[in-house]
Amino acid sequence: MFELLTTDSKSRARRGRLRTERGIVETPVFMPVGTQASVKALDNRELAEMGTQILLGNTYHLSLRPGMEIMGLAGGLHRFMNWSGPILTDSGGFQVFSLGKIRKIKEHGVEFRSHLDGSAIFLGPKESMGIQRQLGSDIAMVFDECPPHHSPPEEVVRAVKRTIRWAAECREQPRAAGQRVFGIVQGASDARLREKCARELVAMDFDGYAIGGVSVGEPEPEMMRAVELTEPYLPAEKARYAMGLGTPAQLVELVARGVDMFDCVLPTRVARNGTAFTRKGTFAIKGGAVKAEFGPIEEGCRCFACQNHTRAYIRHLLNVNEILGLRLVSIHNSYFYLQVMHEIRSHLEAGTFDEFRREFMANYVPTSKVRAAQAAANQGLRSD
Repeated sequence: MFELLTTDSKSRARRGRLRTERGIVETPVFMPVGTQASVKALDNRELAEMGTQILLGNTYHLSLRPGMEIMGLAGGLHRFMNWSGPILTDSGGFQVFSLGKIRKIKEHGVEFRSHLDGSAIFLGPKESMGIQRQLGSDIAMVFDECPPHHSPPEEVVRAVKRTIRWAAECREQPRAAGQRVFGIVQGASDARLREKCARELVAMDFDGYAIGGVSVGEPEPEMMRAVELTEPYLPAEKARYAMGLGTPAQLVELVARGVDMFDCVLPTRVARNGTAFTRKGTFAIKGGAVKAEFGPIEEGCRCFACQNHTRAYIRHLLNVNEILGLRLVSIHNSYFYLQVMHEIRSHLEAGTFDEFRREFMANYVPTSKVRAAQAAANQGLRSD
């Protein structure tokens, strides 16, 4: 399923190829987030034209709306949203964290109150895998428990034990034809628990492995440490996925730490507030400083927005609440993320990733606004 093509001599970075029933995914890869069977503000043609290889869908949200009866009648998620490429579905395990006020954790799963109408929902390994089987995703994630940052040590221990036990239950559930299943390593920033969880999941021989419990409110150094504590125990011949991450700079640094797959809501979420990503960091297009700037969002960018419209025009659209404005920024931001990953792959092939990494990190300046947006995404439903 996963072919390791090359490794970087100066870091843990890898260039690989992930084979699925619906196509090959070149890694490292960024997966746009299509929580509700749609990437916010973008259509499938745009996603394909900008180089999207694989999308992410959300088990919890899709099971509520449109619901599995409709999904079954539609013939699964791919047909429902008319996307022919690969799809990865998360398990709903993140909602165990994000919906902490309306759920109760049991030994065999989690009781929720729907965030929509308060109705009772039960989600466990059997239920989660059953939903993902009906969705027909190419990659399904095991159901896990993601403890919040600053959880007491005893809670983290219990979460790891449940994650391991639930992973074993997920491993035994029937799958859709050709569907692969990834395990999820938990353990917060505890080195011993990260190793234990990783070793036990690897012994179950999943098709790939995710590093979970990151970007849940912890400082960035702690997030990086959690990845560093986990990666050495994951097999080189299987794909590694860092869930819910991150900013462009974080992606570059996480690739350097041996991660192959990423997803994050930031490209379209901050776009709706008029914030654009560039190689120098982010800036607010709504601001008065750009009202008479008639160049593109970013010089040299080949996205549709930058090839056809100016900063001044897009600012005008945003400030008069025209939907086209947020669509154009969403197009640019999504293209930017995908282009960064394309360049990473090219530099790994050429053996120049170290130079690319140093130059990118020297030029990219994160802003407090994007950090706040990321924190809000982590504390909410992580939907987009």
